[in-house]
Amino acid sequence: MSTLLLALGLVMIIEGLAYALAPSLIERMLEMLRSLPESAVRQMGWLVVVTGAILVWLALQISAL
Repeated sequence: MSTLLLALGLVMIIEGLAYALAPSLIERMLEMLRSLPESAVRQMGWLVVVTGAILVWLALQISAL
């Protein structure tokens, strides 16, 4: 449970920093996302999910050493 809370906290810190430090960049990125077809956005979402899962797996493998 503590690992899940740690991961959630880190995601919130990174997301919050993006909005705090570059809100205009976030706005431009959202506009770009709105112009893309839904299928492309969905593919990007799955790519991020798979990449995140690989990073979690790697972190667990490294911590088991």
